Amino acid sequence: QVQLVESGGGLVQAGGSLRLSCAASGFTFSRYAMAWYRQAPGKQRELAADISSSGRTNYADSVKGRFIISRDNAKNTVFLQMNSLKPEDTAVYYCHRYTGSHWGQGTQVTVSS
Repeated sequence: QVQLVESGGGLVQAGGSLRLSCAASGFTFSRYAMAWYRQAPGKQRELAADISSSGRTNYADSVKGRFIISRDNAKNTVFLQMNSLKPEDTAVYYCHRYTGSHWGQGTQVTVSS
C-alpha cells in the first residue's frame, strides 16, 4: 500500500530555514508527480510546490524564490527546502501523490516572529 511519511518540521525563527522530507513506499516512486501542500489554522489546504516525474517544478506565488522542491528517486524521497521563512508559513505541511490522491500524516512547521 502507498505510504507517505513526512519529517523535518519544527519551530524556527523568522528568516530561518527548514528542510522537509517525505519518504515514500508501496509504489514505483520515480513514475509519479509529487507535491507539498500546507494548511494553516482556519484556512484551506493549499499547494506549496510540486514536482513532476521528470523533475519539472511548480511553486505557489507565496513561496516562489524561497522554497525549493526536489526529489531523490534512488531514495524514494521528496524534499522541500524552505528558506527565509515567515510567520505566515506556519502550517501543517503534507506530502501528496496526485494519482490516487494519497496523503501523508503531515508535519508541523511553526515560524516565530
